[in-house]
Amino acid sequence: MNTSEYASPPSVEHLYLDHHGWLQGWLRRRLGNASDAADLAHDVFLRLLAAPKRFDSPPEARGYLRTMANGLCIDLWRRREVEQAWLDALASRPEALEPSPEHRSIIVETLLEIGDMLGRLPQKAASAFVMAQLDGMPYREIAARLGVSDRMVKKYIAQAMLQCALIEAGLEA
Repeated sequence: MNTSEYASPPSVEHLYLDHHGWLQGWLRRRLGNASDAADLAHDVFLRLLAAPKRFDSPPEARGYLRTMANGLCIDLWRRREVEQAWLDALASRPEALEPSPEHRSIIVETLLEIGDMLGRLPQKAASAFVMAQLDGMPYREIAARLGVSDRMVKKYIAQAMLQCALIEAGLEA
């Protein structure tokens, strides 16, 4: 569509017809993979169906679609980084202990949820949680590293544990 403004708000179908090819091409160049580009372009329009938005012009629509697609690219890359880290960890284990593909998928999803949860916490709370849970450090040592009191470390851990409980209950905050 060459006009600078829409005569009336376009339907998702109209947006799809006008912008899908462009978006898929943009994603293909960004990802270097036609199949991932097709999947993400499809996901963008599914999200638009779920939460329709009004656009006044084709450039506004493309900007919004590109922003949504960029977020999906970042999610894809983050997921692949987590999956690769998990596969690297598995490679060091005996083959008999290797989990099933379903179990792997669950673990990757859980790791992504925990990563998102840590990203929502204040930096010191996230660091305290990682030091306590992954490194097994005592609270006193964590407090010294973070320059806070033992009591503050307990509060940080409690914050993180609450977020974990919310994830487990399906009530992510």
